[in-house]
Amino acid sequence: MKGEGKMADKRDYYEVLGVSKTATDDELKKAYRQLAKKYHPDTNPGDKTAEAKFKEASEAYAVLSDADKRRQYDQFGHSAFEGGAGGAGGFDFSGMDMGDIFGDIFGDLFGGRSRRQSNGPMQGANLRTSVRITFEEAVFGTEKELDLNLKDECPSCHGSGAKPGTSADTCAKCGGKGQVAYTQQTLFGMVRNVQTCPDCKGTGKIIKEKCPDCYGNGYITSRKKIKVSIPAGIDSGQSVRIRSKGEPGSNGGPRGDLLVEVEVSRHPIFQRQDYDIYSTAPISYATAALGGDVKISTVDGEVLYNVKPGTQTDTKVRLREKGVPTLRNKAVRGDHYVTLVVSVPTSLNAEQKELLMRFDDAMTGKKVTATENENEKEKGKKKFWK
Repeated sequence: MKGEGKMADKRDYYEVLGVSKTATDDELKKAYRQLAKKYHPDTNPGDKTAEAKFKEASEAYAVLSDADKRRQYDQFGHSAFEGGAGGAGGFDFSGMDMGDIFGDIFGDLFGGRSRRQSNGPMQGANLRTSVRITFEEAVFGTEKELDLNLKDECPSCHGSGAKPGTSADTCAKCGGKGQVAYTQQTLFGMVRNVQTCPDCKGTGKIIKEKCPDCYGNGYITSRKKIKVSIPAGIDSGQSVRIRSKGEPGSNGGPRGDLLVEVEVSRHPIFQRQDYDIYSTAPISYATAALGGDVKISTVDGEVLYNVKPGTQTDTKVRLREKGVPTLRNKAVRGDHYVTLVVSVPTSLNAEQKELLMRFDDAMTGKKVTATENENEKEKGKKKFWK
């Protein structure tokens, strides 16, 4: 009777995870992952309520993620596991490999194993470097040569790390598996976990006599020149991937890749936004008033643009397809937006001043010579300081 009362207090496992009874394995795992991250004791130290919810969600997932146990639960409910020894809420966790359950979700949080054995073929790590290019090189593309330290298989031991004429021995601790199993006391009782073998570091081999050329690493480092093609349209911060130029793989695995991050130098005139280019161009007062052709600098060289009469300063014009080529299609380019700025002369000689005053006379109707204008300014200064 006591056991029945305890079972009656337990919530439905599907309700605990917040899924339907037709939930797939992926849906179960996703639901449990969210709950486990929310209520895990490591992120809620001393919170008994969170600990209880974590154990409840873990129990529900342990049952529903197992096809046989889920079938029993769907047929008999909690009573299918009544009388289990030492488990959470009556369910027996002691015979389960919790590394399989938690390894996918938390990785090494529980010391769980990955699904791929550590001494199996593994791809080498990716290498990263950077290269600086000019604004024009980013627009039109370029080719650069990099000088890097790269690892290659040792020619003496052919990557085994053992002295020529000898061979590596099978690790006695893990039996060549690269992993060792151990039991651990957890919230759920004693559970079995798997970790990388500490003696062979997951290789499954022990090298007694190391290769004198590579010191047992199996690889030697040498300076190499690598050419990298920078595509037209690349922007600062983007990377170019060179396949199979990274770290060598282990146990027959492929090499990693080389990732080259591009840094684009600033341009004194042009600024880039996505695939468009922005700049400013000075025009004379006469050209702004009367109109005419002006030379505008672009990444393709100087182009002539006809300015309309009466153009005001800060007028923005658009030069179509004079921007940056797109990465996917070099034939498609952005635009170049140019802000026209009317230049005001900072120093004028007497003749130039006279001509401007005549222009002002024609515009305003006042007949004031340049000399008279200077006299008026001097009078104004004396009156101000008086």
